[in-house]
Amino acid sequence: MVHTTGNMPDSILATVLPFSRYMQRILDSEPARKMALLKELQLPFRKAAMQAFLNSQSEHITTEEILHSMLRDLRKQVMLRLTLRDISGQADLSEVMSSMTELAEVTINFALKYHESWLTQSNRFGSPRGEHSNTTQHMLVVAMGKLGGGELNVSSDVDLIFVYPEDGETDGKKSISNHEFFARLGRKLIASLNDYTVDGYVFRVDMRLRPHGENSPLAISFPMLEEYFIKQGREWERYAWIKGRVIAGPGDAETESILMEKIVRPFVFRKYLDFGAYESMRRLHAQLRKEVERREMHDNIKLGPGGIREIEFITQVFQLIRGGRDVDLCIRPTLSVLERLQKKQQLPQQAVTDLTQAYHFLRKLEHRLQYLDDQQTQTLPLNPADQSLIATAMDFPDYTSFMQQLDVHRKNVTRQFELIFATPRKSPTHDMLAYFWQAETQDISQTEAAATQLSTMGFTEPAKISERLRLFYHSTAYHQLPKSSQQQINTLVPMMVEAVAELPPVETTLERTLQLLEKISSQTSYLALLLEHPHTLQRVAELVSVSQWASDYLGRHPILLDELLRHDAPHPVPDWNALSNELVYQLNHVDNPKNDVVEWQMDVLRHFQHAQVFRLLVTDLEGSLLLETLSDHLTALADLVLDTVLNLAWLGLKKRHCEKPAFAIIGYGKLGGKELGYASDLDMIFVYEDHHPDAAEIYTKLGQSINAWLTRHTSAGLLYETDLRLRPNGAAGLLVSSMEAFAQYQHEQAWVWEHQALTRARFVVGDKQVGEAFENTRKEILCKPRNLIELKQEILKMREKMLDIHPNPTNLFDIKHDRGGIIDVEFIVQYLVLGYANQYPQLTSNIGNIALLKLAGELGLVPAEAATKARTAYREYRRLQHRLRLGGEPELSGATVSRDKSQKFARIAADRLSNDRMAVLQLWEEVFRL
Repeated sequence: MVHTTGNMPDSILATVLPFSRYMQRILDSEPARKMALLKELQLPFRKAAMQAFLNSQSEHITTEEILHSMLRDLRKQVMLRLTLRDISGQADLSEVMSSMTELAEVTINFALKYHESWLTQSNRFGSPRGEHSNTTQHMLVVAMGKLGGGELNVSSDVDLIFVYPEDGETDGKKSISNHEFFARLGRKLIASLNDYTVDGYVFRVDMRLRPHGENSPLAISFPMLEEYFIKQGREWERYAWIKGRVIAGPGDAETESILMEKIVRPFVFRKYLDFGAYESMRRLHAQLRKEVERREMHDNIKLGPGGIREIEFITQVFQLIRGGRDVDLCIRPTLSVLERLQKKQQLPQQAVTDLTQAYHFLRKLEHRLQYLDDQQTQTLPLNPADQSLIATAMDFPDYTSFMQQLDVHRKNVTRQFELIFATPRKSPTHDMLAYFWQAETQDISQTEAAATQLSTMGFTEPAKISERLRLFYHSTAYHQLPKSSQQQINTLVPMMVEAVAELPPVETTLERTLQLLEKISSQTSYLALLLEHPHTLQRVAELVSVSQWASDYLGRHPILLDELLRHDAPHPVPDWNALSNELVYQLNHVDNPKNDVVEWQMDVLRHFQHAQVFRLLVTDLEGSLLLETLSDHLTALADLVLDTVLNLAWLGLKKRHCEKPAFAIIGYGKLGGKELGYASDLDMIFVYEDHHPDAAEIYTKLGQSINAWLTRHTSAGLLYETDLRLRPNGAAGLLVSSMEAFAQYQHEQAWVWEHQALTRARFVVGDKQVGEAFENTRKEILCKPRNLIELKQEILKMREKMLDIHPNPTNLFDIKHDRGGIIDVEFIVQYLVLGYANQYPQLTSNIGNIALLKLAGELGLVPAEAATKARTAYREYRRLQHRLRLGGEPELSGATVSRDKSQKFARIAADRLSNDRMAVLQLWEEVFRL
């Protein structure tokens, strides 16, 4: 800030005037302005005051000339006060940008209103009508660039685009097409702002950002704009439209939503993570650098190296990559984007600090350059007198020290820019490896060199590796890809080979990585992700080397590759309260699309669930999670999703008779017992306690909606498979039951196996009173006195049935289904609960099989030592079952079992668990001896 000699307005003005020849000219030619300027100096010039001034002149505005004069008068008032406040240190950057933005918005809206009213008079053209809707049509003014971002500078032009919803004709005396009408209206608006009169101008207007630029119609319809985006929209236009914002028009939220959400947003923000944005930004930046070189613009603080444009490029590339997935980044102001990138850990804190400080410095400097003569310039002055003025205005004792600080900021920007946009380097052996399996004509020396290189890297059979890669390159899938994707893969594969070299068994790791590459090869954005972040390829290789399931999961949800960018250390334990708040924030974001909101929320839920599963998977494969802890977290995730889905489904019902439903989701099986795995179904039933006459109908629709939210396949996949067959009367029964009907069924009709299932049931989410009613009924059923002999016979019969349903034709031990396995342990526990809960109600606690076995031993229902051995066996079974399903211990299963089978059935060599199996069989004999 310039140091003023006193606090009196006159002295402030005298101190500031040398730094703005524009102010000097205005006050010399119009001295009457001085008094009003000094009187209001302490107040920012806000939108309301601007509007009030124009409104006060409304009755005098009868011609275009008077309108133009009023608008230019307002501009002078705003510029004089803002210049004085800024240079004297009373206005910060935010005030300067917002004041200029508000001036543009007010003047554009005011002028548009008058020109529209003049053109639509019935004796002229009348109102434009839509050819399909027959409704009155209005022009929307879209602000681009700094006006769109709310960051307008003090001598900026305004980038505008004019659009209107429908073609058609006007209904006045002289009917013309809507197309022609809005072109006329646009030209009138431009003249009101841009034409230089005796009173000056308001804003220079630039219309070149519209589709097809200067050669296109001045105003275009929604359908024309949409077709252009789909067929001809260029990459640089996506960057430009990030800041696009409707600033004038009918004020109709629905019309604006159609334009910005249905037409603009899909063009700018891809539904996937668009890592191809890096390369397109590099090309755009290279063109800019060439232009700077050609025009010798190195002293341009906007376009030159380390300038404002590079800061904008940094924020915009992150927005384009992630904005389609994260509406939090679909915002316009540069500084706000930087803040959010730090919060989301996309940029380090120091980088954000450097870029923010540079942006403040450069924008402040830009304004001081423009205050001199009200010129749209960002170029440093060459003459010493102006250099001295600028240095003083920027609070430096001389131009040399000012330039030193400017260079610090520009170097910081350049460094961050190059860190983000640097082209990843290839390894020294990359091209040699690529040649090995891609060469059409064999060069023996090259082939031998590559084979030697593979051997050096640890591949014991280079010829096999080479043959597998040749098959990949000759596959139909590869040849059907566009050339650009083939080139990306050609670069990736040698990097992939280097990544798997130290991850034995290398043949298995290579095969899984190639399979993953084949699955994602049609999605160029994910190929770009791996190319731009080579360390991610290393992490992928590490994951798939220990888990086929992880490889398959990434193949189904390649968007999760992004998770590997943010976390180089083991993942922290999930904070479910914080994650719940984050999910609520995402689902109810202020910038959510207003159209197709259910589909959008379904995708948000799926991405959230997949990301949490994947984070747990990475932590699990790093070996830092106990299986029971993992199951607890997977169950907590399912509970959170079910709670969210229940609320969303209820709000989505057209017919609701109360604010909150008297309804509960009851979990059975792994969900009920809190033993969920990565791919577990959700066994559930729905119950309610509500005497409203329409309750059954309403809650049935709620149950159907909940199931649809969970199981519908969207572009993001599905949430969970569900199994609702454990409800009363199974698949033939009602989807939802009243608590009264449920209790009656359990007391009078349920089979013993249904009571077995009830031992692992629990209230998950919903109305707590309904949940308590369920828990009370559950305990009543479990605590019923039973004939132990009959109970044993029923359970033994059910066990035989289950063996028949799951035959094992191999010589391997099926950990889950075979005798001495998981189901035997579960049946033992279920028998003990059903047989003895009437004496020991604590057995009804839903504490899991391991804890219940321990409790049974402590109560003397089974020998304590036998219970301990069975618990140890059960824990080991679950651990091995988990590892087999992940594909992490392939040596456990026999060669006769295919990979698919070994994932469906957890089977291992029969002698591996003989002691554990014997312990379970001995306990079985102890419990079920008749």
